[in-house]
Amino acid sequence: MKIGIASDHGGYELKNLLKQRLTDLKYEVIDFGNQNYDPNDDFPDYVIPLANAVVENKIDRGIAVCGSGIGATIAANKIHGTRAGLVHDCFSAHQGVEDDDMNIICFGGRVIGAEVAWEITKTFMNAKFSGIERHKRRLNKIYVVENHFFG
Repeated sequence: MKIGIASDHGGYELKNLLKQRLTDLKYEVIDFGNQNYDPNDDFPDYVIPLANAVVENKIDRGIAVCGSGIGATIAANKIHGTRAGLVHDCFSAHQGVEDDDMNIICFGGRVIGAEVAWEITKTFMNAKFSGIERHKRRLNKIYVVENHFFG
């Protein structure tokens, strides 16, 4: 599985930890930045390319980290076809994928501890979309809205 990961300065440390651990588990990890800590960077510069790569099927899933996780989530969800969620617990990590086909998980690097984030990441990576009819029906309602606004 090919995973993309991105962060700004607020998520830089957590991003690097998750990247190393995913690499250790033999995931192919593509780092969309920030490559060096820069307190003046902006999360959209890294999260938007990550989200585009998910939509273009260049990567299977994405992980986006900023200080609170909120900005990363907002930025990722602006890209048509992404389903990003701000997740700080394991239940939401697997249910977000199983029920809602979440393809980008977002964290607040200043909000969540590294070990909790790692457990949540493993849960996210192992989850699969259920394909249950009611879940597909709900996603189709979202696609209708996306297509109305984004064509």
